[in-house]
Amino acid sequence: MALEFTDANFKTEVLESETLSVVDFWAEWCGPCRAIGPVIEELSKEYAGKVKIGKVNVDVNPETSVNYGISSIPAILFIKDGKIVDKQIGAVPKSVLDKKIQAHL
Repeated sequence: MALEFTDANFKTEVLESETLSVVDFWAEWCGPCRAIGPVIEELSKEYAGKVKIGKVNVDVNPETSVNYGISSIPAILFIKDGKIVDKQIGAVPKSVLDKKIQAHL
């Protein structure tokens, strides 16, 4: 199951993580976000123990969203060693996200 990243745990869970983190910025009211949700869940199961995959609800965690300049959702950031190494804006097929994850493992 995808992790829940929040303003409170983002630093320890993502920025200080020794593994690649895939962070999906989303909101309940966002149709494309709901469409890509099951893909994020699938990837979190497939990469369990290898990659941290989670979601940030932009309505509940405005600080993290603002810090990363999230202005369009879904926005998926790939963060490694505390730095953004890749990003994807908008809903895309699972294969696109899978390729990006593989490129940074």
